[in-house]
Amino acid sequence: MKTSGRTLTGALLAATAIALPAGAFAADYARAPFGKTPDGVAVEAITLTNGKGVSATVITYGATLQSLIAPGRDGTKADIALGFKDAEAYAKNASYFGASVGRFANRIGKGRFTLDGKTYQLALNNNGVAALHGGVKGFDKQVWKVADVKRGPVASVTFTYVSPDGEEGYPGTLTATATYALDEQNQLTITYGATTDKPTIVNMTNHALFNVAGEGSADGAMGNVLTLASDGYTPVDAELIPTGQITPVAGTPFDFRKPRVVGERVRDARDPQMVIGRGYDHNMVLTGKAGGAPRLAARLADPKSGRVLEILSDQPGIQFYTGNFIDGTTVSKSGKIYRQGDGIALEPQHFPDAPNKPAFAPVRLDPGQKYSNVMVFKLTTDKK
Repeated sequence: MKTSGRTLTGALLAATAIALPAGAFAADYARAPFGKTPDGVAVEAITLTNGKGVSATVITYGATLQSLIAPGRDGTKADIALGFKDAEAYAKNASYFGASVGRFANRIGKGRFTLDGKTYQLALNNNGVAALHGGVKGFDKQVWKVADVKRGPVASVTFTYVSPDGEEGYPGTLTATATYALDEQNQLTITYGATTDKPTIVNMTNHALFNVAGEGSADGAMGNVLTLASDGYTPVDAELIPTGQITPVAGTPFDFRKPRVVGERVRDARDPQMVIGRGYDHNMVLTGKAGGAPRLAARLADPKSGRVLEILSDQPGIQFYTGNFIDGTTVSKSGKIYRQGDGIALEPQHFPDAPNKPAFAPVRLDPGQKYSNVMVFKLTTDKK
């Protein structure tokens, strides 16, 4: 069986790409300390760079994307990923910015699921009504190990984390991997993988929040223009748990099949789903077949700078979230206060509450199988 594909600060580091004699470029990496967690565990940062001015910094705390530097149409660079300046700030803020989330990303209703006749109860860490993003101390709050780093045509870093049987209530010892790879086509590919020693459920993703105008920009992210390859979405109940239905996006604020400014309808109270989510916080059903080569799922653009972020995915869904619960109490890596609407999450994954919804694609993983989730973040620019 195949789950998820269904088989398948500031200038933190001045890491410079190496010019090759033929005029091509080789992607490179550099490593540096990133502080310590409150309990004294050292955290490391790995910065991947290419010859086109793109760089991605990933930290071992939560295998987290801390920074993604992208040039605009005039060459002006900006960090488009929300985040913090050191490990302690990440540990103190339950924001999930850029984190690798699991063992099960998103929500599980009432924190319960049944596997082979046995019911498992997870922590109700989402307003006391649901399990969220793997639990009280999910993958986002673990310090992952660096298993491998590479430079060359593609620069990459692979992290590993072993989640013991019973951790956060999940069955089975799960060996998880997260690989970040940056190439010369300005593509950052994130590949999540996992194996288990007993039946379990898995749904990992990256919880980056983006603003292609630049994180901390005065106007926030609601001026970003979004296109989604999605004809339907999964409506939610009052606890933000999918009802099990799939609703067509046509005629609703969820229709981004053509480019739309995100903030244009984010406060549209005529749609009860927008009221429940305080904006967008919904799983969008992606068109095309899941489990094959990653296909275009979303396109996020900033008309002023020309920066474009395209997201390709091999998953069945993508969670669209407009930072509705960012409350102005956190200070960013650039010294700005993050507010509601300052970032947009587009998280490729399986559907929320899938273990309890038979009509949704299965998320079960058995011994001998490999879980995989491949997402590609491709940076380009638009001309005026």
